[in-house]
Amino acid sequence: MTKHDSKQAVQSTSETSGEGSGLLGWIDRRFPLTALWKNHLSEYYAPKNFNFWYFFGSLALLVLVIQIVTGIFLTMNYKPAAELAFTSVEYIMREVPWGWLIRYMHSTGASMFFVVLYLHMFRGLLYGSYRKPRELVWILGCLIFLCLMAEAFFGYLLPWGQMSYWGAQVIVNLFSAIPWIGPDLALWIRGDYVVSDATLNRFFAFHVIAIPLVLLLLVALHLVALHQVGSNNPDGIEIKDKKDEHGVPLDGVPFHPYYTVHDLMGVSIFLMIFSAIVFFAPEMGGYFLEANNFIPADSLKTPTEIAPVWYFTAFYSMLRATTDDFKLILMIVLGLIGVCGVLRARTLKYRAISAVASALVIAAMRITEAKFWGVVIMGGAVITLFFLPWLDRSPARSIRYRPFFHKILYTLFVFVFLILAVLGTKPPSPVANVTSQICTLLYFAFFFSMPYWSQRGVFKPVPERVTFSRKA
Repeated sequence: MTKHDSKQAVQSTSETSGEGSGLLGWIDRRFPLTALWKNHLSEYYAPKNFNFWYFFGSLALLVLVIQIVTGIFLTMNYKPAAELAFTSVEYIMREVPWGWLIRYMHSTGASMFFVVLYLHMFRGLLYGSYRKPRELVWILGCLIFLCLMAEAFFGYLLPWGQMSYWGAQVIVNLFSAIPWIGPDLALWIRGDYVVSDATLNRFFAFHVIAIPLVLLLLVALHLVALHQVGSNNPDGIEIKDKKDEHGVPLDGVPFHPYYTVHDLMGVSIFLMIFSAIVFFAPEMGGYFLEANNFIPADSLKTPTEIAPVWYFTAFYSMLRATTDDFKLILMIVLGLIGVCGVLRARTLKYRAISAVASALVIAAMRITEAKFWGVVIMGGAVITLFFLPWLDRSPARSIRYRPFFHKILYTLFVFVFLILAVLGTKPPSPVANVTSQICTLLYFAFFFSMPYWSQRGVFKPVPERVTFSRKA
């Protein structure tokens, strides 16, 4: 047999052996398709006791696909120009075949994205999905949240209606409150001295190209990091600690087909709700699509009420609550925290650091305007979430095995957030302002006091294996 015949025989054997044959084998020798399928679906073992809270991760992925697909079709007829933007949206709604459906799917999808994302994050809060070894999964999730907020903000201007125009004007002007660089930063974001055609063009570029690319990368990293450490479960138990002789977790099942079928039920229910909103209540009483946004942008006529979309209203309430009086209260609170830090510090070095840091922050607050600290509080409300893995020091991950007063605190936190969200949709008033200030303090107190209260109380014993209790 010649060398040429020998090579052909070896090649023929490799193509029909374990490497696979046919089209799939040809692809696998050039791209790890089967390996990806096994690693992330058929041989990725997820805990057996997932409940309905675990629908929202896959639903977020579904809404992301809906937004990308509908966004592509919208850009085919949208004109990113100040003179044509509003009329192009009207053209999509009235003249483009099924354009109204695509536009309503996109606008409804934006709100539903935040619905499922807030519920997904709350599930992580309930079951301690941010705890070791999933800190990076949580951080990537928080980055996705920030990215979505930026995506929604940039997309909010594109209809070029009254609320879009003036809402963007207000939000961009917030950056001017940053000391020294604020005015130049606001000018750079707008691309002009006022919100104009230049602003619309750059917001369109960010909304359609830049942010989606970053978002897709973050989602991919989030999934890879999750599959590297494995999914959490309602009991907060590591299923990888108990394996059989084949290395398969005793309390795990392959994600496919068990949870692909499981998630299909959640997808079906979600799509029924989604379709009902799209066909019967796309404006959702003005919360998904505001009435003022059906009026062309007019730079000479300011709406009587300027408020963001509902998913930003909780943070908008914090911004609006930061007045000069509230800044004084914050200075007092920071002073008390500094005193506590000095008293609790074990060495003279840390006492000095606590005292100097508190004095510098209070001095900075004294010489800067309240609007800037409103921006700091609004941003800090999101940034605080990044530090949750290190703020929570509870010996039990899941809320199931924590003391009862922990559940009360989590419930109060939800009510505080909802109150802030509702107040953000209402006109300012003295009572609403005071309520927002109290809720803002409670929001931050929940997180900053977590290292203390998360360790307190009598904890229930955590089982060694997962359970199938129907409790939350």
